[in-house]
Amino acid sequence: MSDSKLTLKKLVRMLDKIKGRHTEMVTVFVPAGANLNDIINNLRSEGSTADNIKSKNVRKNVTASLDKIIRHLMLYKKNPANGLALFCGNISESDAKVDIELWAVEPPEEIKVKMYWCDQKFVLDPLKEMIEEKEIYGIICLDKSEADIALVTGKKIEPMVHFESIVPGKTKAGGQSSARFGRVREGLMHDWFKKVAEAANKIFSEHPDVIGIIISGSGPIKEFFLREELLHEHITKKILGTVDTGYTGEYGLHETLEKSGDLLKEASVMKEKKILQRFFQELQKPHGLAIYGIDKVKEMLERGSISTVIITEDSGLIIEGRDAFEYFEEAVESYGSKLIVVSSDTREGEQFRALSGIGAMLRFV
Repeated sequence: MSDSKLTLKKLVRMLDKIKGRHTEMVTVFVPAGANLNDIINNLRSEGSTADNIKSKNVRKNVTASLDKIIRHLMLYKKNPANGLALFCGNISESDAKVDIELWAVEPPEEIKVKMYWCDQKFVLDPLKEMIEEKEIYGIICLDKSEADIALVTGKKIEPMVHFESIVPGKTKAGGQSSARFGRVREGLMHDWFKKVAEAANKIFSEHPDVIGIIISGSGPIKEFFLREELLHEHITKKILGTVDTGYTGEYGLHETLEKSGDLLKEASVMKEKKILQRFFQELQKPHGLAIYGIDKVKEMLERGSISTVIITEDSGLIIEGRDAFEYFEEAVESYGSKLIVVSSDTREGEQFRALSGIGAMLRFV
């Protein structure tokens, strides 16, 4: 994770813990490309609306927060490239005292949502999506007329290529012409599948970090495509399954993602299982590359011996007065290591949690 994302992750975690005494915590998202003057005018209008809040204290605090946000926005000559996220509210734990604090974030990715919201908590979902460790999947969406190949990172779909075919529809003509037409159509369909497969082989070979591929489309064409066995073996091994869609094109890609929840969840679980299976295999060797226990992991990390720290998401471990996850999240950055968080929902995850919920893979013994 980059320094900017790590800094953002710490801030989001801190903001997530803040809870207002009333619905007076103000969240403002300024999308990339938005005109700041328009945003400021909108917020001034919201300030007039806030005058209708019944509670005098809440009204005063919301108005003060909006004023503070507006004054901060006026410091900018133009909207930052990725937009802005602003959080402001009364963080005092006592009604007798007011403490209006403001946090302004220039995120590492583009903000796409425009928002003004008051609640007891800040709205952080758009930022949380940015800092998630996102797995990458592939989609091949096709029918006899067109095909699309895309990469999916988190919820973002990145179309890579679009093709249109010349495969004709079925004919109702009878006799010899119908049979001849059928053979021609079959040949054109094979050429169509070959063209799609060649593009898929190239794209997914150039993106080895793709952990799973979904084949989608309307009707049986996707199954016919798979039966041709035109995809390379290492690509075929990544196929998670097929999904029926009513469309191809951009809408078909989005429909594929919407209908693939179970397939993607299973792929994520399988990835965790493989990591932990390797951990346990190394643990059984006389001089294996796996260790466990918070003190041992800390010691070997400080020696620079660890390639990957593994921790259970609900471990509840504390180190040096801090949550172990937070501690190791920062520490791995200093030693060029990785941090992987696993669940305890699988059999391997349960076994790992029973060992202490924290372990590591060594670079060397």
